[in-house]
Amino acid sequence: MNSIVLFAHGSRDPLWRVPIESVAKRIQDKDPALLVSIAYLELNDPDLKTSVQELVSRGAHRVRIFPLFLGVGKHARQDLPLLVDEIKVLHPQMQIEVLPSAGEMPQVVDFLSDMALSQVGVSG
Repeated sequence: MNSIVLFAHGSRDPLWRVPIESVAKRIQDKDPALLVSIAYLELNDPDLKTSVQELVSRGAHRVRIFPLFLGVGKHARQDLPLLVDEIKVLHPQMQIEVLPSAGEMPQVVDFLSDMALSQVGVSG
């Protein structure tokens, strides 16, 4: 069974989670057969290990991790790969793939630029 983890930074502000949870719900609505989970690097629960364990308990055999970062900084380049290595040791039977960060995807860049242009009255 396939699954996806939306991986975000985390925040002390409880409202910060709302957009992340909205994305998870939209994914689940569009593909009810896909197992969807959220994980946070810090400041919120669940963490990545807990999310993957929960997916395993729900029958996942493959996990794709989608970092919801616009910039590809230390968290995406260093912290996330270390966490994934630890998880692979805990779950060697799992296929685990880290997808490109959201900010690396041309669709996100196009969408954000179009949104910015629409706010200043210019069409893309």
